Amino acid sequence: MRVLIDTNILGRLSQPGHAMHATAVRAVKILRDGQHELRVVPQIIYEYWTVATRPADQNGLGLTIEETEANVLAFKSVFPTLRDERGILERWEKLVAAHRVQGKPTHDARLVAAMERHGLSHLLTFNTKHFPRFGAVQILDPEVVVS
Repeated sequence: MRVLIDTNILGRLSQPGHAMHATAVRAVKILRDGQHELRVVPQIIYEYWTVATRPADQNGLGLTIEETEANVLAFKSVFPTLRDERGILERWEKLVAAHRVQGKPTHDARLVAAMERHGLSHLLTFNTKHFPRFGAVQILDPEVVVS
């Protein structure tokens, strides 16, 4: 199966002291050991950079640019990055109109559009409640993957 790794997974992988770190690590290992194709799209990298470099007191990770850059390089070596391609915008437009998406969830719709464009069927995420509205996406909760 082809799996998109969500930004929150990268965030937890970056925080060894976080309560969900071990779950994220184990879920990724289980999927990799199961020969699943784990991928990211540029949006995931952009979102990760935003969260990683934002101060911790503003709901970020508080990492330096150098730490963030090193993490991004490591993530890209483990999770190949699929390109932003023609067709994602059109798919996104259809999704937000069909599902009446507004505000921050439009970012989730763009991930779904990229998944559709690249033939990814599953999404590994701690944000399991953000995606069911889109139907076509199979959500993998890391807690369930490791149990």
